[in-house]
Amino acid sequence: MSSKRIALYPCSPNTVRGTSTKISASKDKVIYANGKTVIIRDLKNAALSTTFSGHAYNTTVARFSPSGFYCASADITGTVKIWDTIGEDQSVKGEYKVLSGKVNDLAWDGESKRIVAVGDGREKFGHAFLADSGASTGQISGHSKVINAVSIRFQRPFRAATASDDNSIVFHQGVPFKYDKTIRTHTKFVQDVQFGPSGDHFTSVGSDSKIFLYDGKTGETVAELTDNPHKGTVMSCSWSPDSKSFFTTSLDCTVRLWDIEARKSLQTWTVGSGVPNQQVGGVWSGINDLVSLSMSGDLNIFDPRTGDKPARILQAPQKAITAASSASSSTFFAGSADGRVLSYNTDSTSPSDAVQLVGGTLHTSLVSGMATASSGKVFTTGYDDQIREIEGSTYTPASIPSLSQPKSVAVTSDETVFVAGITSVEAIRHNQRVFELNPPYAPNVVGAGGIVVAVGGEDKRVHVHTWNGNTLTETRVLPESEGTITALAVSSDGALIVQGNSAGKIALYHSQTGEPIPTRWDWHTARISSLAFLPALSSPPTHVVSGSLDTNLYVWSLESISKRVLVKGAGPGGVNCVIWLGDVHVTDGKKTGRILSAGADGCARVWEVELPGK
Repeated sequence: MSSKRIALYPCSPNTVRGTSTKISASKDKVIYANGKTVIIRDLKNAALSTTFSGHAYNTTVARFSPSGFYCASADITGTVKIWDTIGEDQSVKGEYKVLSGKVNDLAWDGESKRIVAVGDGREKFGHAFLADSGASTGQISGHSKVINAVSIRFQRPFRAATASDDNSIVFHQGVPFKYDKTIRTHTKFVQDVQFGPSGDHFTSVGSDSKIFLYDGKTGETVAELTDNPHKGTVMSCSWSPDSKSFFTTSLDCTVRLWDIEARKSLQTWTVGSGVPNQQVGGVWSGINDLVSLSMSGDLNIFDPRTGDKPARILQAPQKAITAASSASSSTFFAGSADGRVLSYNTDSTSPSDAVQLVGGTLHTSLVSGMATASSGKVFTTGYDDQIREIEGSTYTPASIPSLSQPKSVAVTSDETVFVAGITSVEAIRHNQRVFELNPPYAPNVVGAGGIVVAVGGEDKRVHVHTWNGNTLTETRVLPESEGTITALAVSSDGALIVQGNSAGKIALYHSQTGEPIPTRWDWHTARISSLAFLPALSSPPTHVVSGSLDTNLYVWSLESISKRVLVKGAGPGGVNCVIWLGDVHVTDGKKTGRILSAGADGCARVWEVELPGK
């Protein structure tokens, strides 16, 4: 039985207020860090992006080598990994502990042989080493505080410049790298420093809103760029491939393009206002793509030849995806831990069209549940204790406060929405609460199909109810499970109930009789987080998909109980939600289904799985 990933929709870069976020580019791809994951994002087709999950701790920066064949990425513990970006196995070429604290930036030399890593440490703030062996190739010294950025001149004789919180830039000669001079042009923290591709100049930007230009060989100050300056901290600078211009991003929500010869500002773009639109990073990708990063995680792509606004904006979750639901075979919604809900279109190849933020008033906290009604409306619940409704790709103005903090949501065939909170189960129809239940146990998860509503609780049991349009009537209680019920699904005809628990075990029952169906579906090794029946046009359903904290995804056959398909590592950090996309497809005589998995790393992955069974 086989499975393959056919699409990966990446998360956005992680941002910290007042801190410069480093992103790197190679041709049409940008690379950045979020959590323990390093993301290579394709600017032309979002689904072609890839991730690297080889770090055990949160990553901070990733940089492509000039050759484009390798990447260096670093984490908060001072560990740098060099890995292959071309092969599918992403083999790690080297792993080196270079600092005792967080690495803030990395820089390759023009030969893709040497790397300088800078950041925080007890005995030193920077380290120069060979990518192949990790052997030292000089000394990075001269700073008294954390180093924020580093850049290496691509041509011989090599030079390196480092920028620090001690308000200074240190110019190093190399190789081996050694201290040459301290440059004190800035009066506040220096946020970024970058050599131009030609090596003739390098620039520095800082919290004093100033931009300086220096000679690339000697480190002498050439000029300060004062034409139409930024009004806030300048967070990053990045050069054009021809070294004739560079652009800067700032906390004043602007992006400015500068001409080297004229020492003047060529163009200014303003990206909204307020903290979410502060520009905290940037990189020049390809010939004409200027990519800037907003505090909200949005990647704004500017074309210097056109307009006063971004040519396109790439949106994605910044935090873990905590809930998802499909609206059609090619469209699904995903909600994240920061309250954002995004719409994904798997048919679109345009990154700005494939993933879009849902309009209207969003949740202000974690999205805890999401369910789609037969009419296509999507209902969401959040830890802001609100129940909201999406119509099309926009939230409707109405929202209903929940009786208790909602944890799960499900919809019956008559479009009644059932919400399981920490103390209650409530039924909502047409934005009105029509029924509420206060059980003696603590509800944890709810599932619905036909007129059957099942509630899993902290009491390790599933309570089966029927819904007559006005009241819930408990018909039976399923046998006690080995652990707390953490996932639950009811087939569309209401005939079958599948439950998963905190011990990683899955059980299947007839809803009408409460009789268990022997399965031995106990291959997961951690908490079951999500379950879903394959949508069947004609009952009964034939397959179940499960996602777990153990990062794996299983497809189980109801026709041949012993058969299953494993998708290993479907969600690094843990799978939070799994859903089916569309119906069964037959290719080359084999039945296949498409499954979405999403979870802790904020990425959404679409898998094509050969269905097990007859």
